Amino acid sequence: MSATVIDGKAFAAKVRGQVATHVTALKQDHGITPGLAVVLVGEDPASQVYVRSKGKMTVEVGMKSVEHKLDADTSEADLLALIQKLNDDAEIHGILVQLPLPDHLDEDLVINSIDPAKDVDGFHISNVGLLGTGQDSMVPCTPLGCLMMLRDHHGSLSGMDAVVIGRSNIVGKPMAQLLLGDSCTVTIAHSRTKDLAEVVRRADIVVAAVGRPQMVPGDWIKPGATVIDVGINRIDKPEGGTRLVGDVDYESCAAVAGAITPVPGGVGPMTIACLLANTVTACCRANGLPAPEGLTA
Repeated sequence: MSATVIDGKAFAAKVRGQVATHVTALKQDHGITPGLAVVLVGEDPASQVYVRSKGKMTVEVGMKSVEHKLDADTSEADLLALIQKLNDDAEIHGILVQLPLPDHLDEDLVINSIDPAKDVDGFHISNVGLLGTGQDSMVPCTPLGCLMMLRDHHGSLSGMDAVVIGRSNIVGKPMAQLLLGDSCTVTIAHSRTKDLAEVVRRADIVVAAVGRPQMVPGDWIKPGATVIDVGINRIDKPEGGTRLVGDVDYESCAAVAGAITPVPGGVGPMTIACLLANTVTACCRANGLPAPEGLTA
């Protein structure tokens, strides 16, 4: 068996196209331009690249992009004051504070100072609670992207057995909630799960989000299962240099699975696409309009 490759790059481009269509309609029909504000504290190189990419794609889909770049020694009071200013700005519908923050800043305090309705990362405790109780919420971007790809590949997920490897607040826990919402039978597994291989082998859907390079081998995968690899790990190449790999051993898993996401080019591109989708959703809700179909959980 050779797995179908789920092309996250192509799917993300499709999602961005849908977002652009909704943005055009909001402008033409309602005179509204969705606005996304990104706050970057410090000069982490990876964060800088990510923020530049977000800004570029925000503009490409026709939305307003605002970037606030703050010094690494910015005080907590100044950061919270900026967030409050963005909360009060009617032209800003989404607020994202790029993580990680410098050590002197309390990430939980900062995240929970964002207006939940503008929390396009879906990390605010109110959105966590709304998602957990099946209500309308802002959903974390990476799990939302995974769900979109699973729905696109399978149609209905009802009754499927899903195993999520990883219990982070950013991916593992919200991914499990989303799969439950689509009527899957869900197991959250992790590094301390007893007989992890056997737990994974029974799954129709495996979402690997544990942060360990190539941890999941092909003999853990049920023949025909769908494997969503959230991991992005950099490892050394024997001939020198480095390469990106996921949390699953791609070659051995692809030989058994029915479908699989590659790394790179799988889940990664969907994260920014879903950030844009969340911003449009937030804009619609703020203006009493229905959320765009196909771009929400």
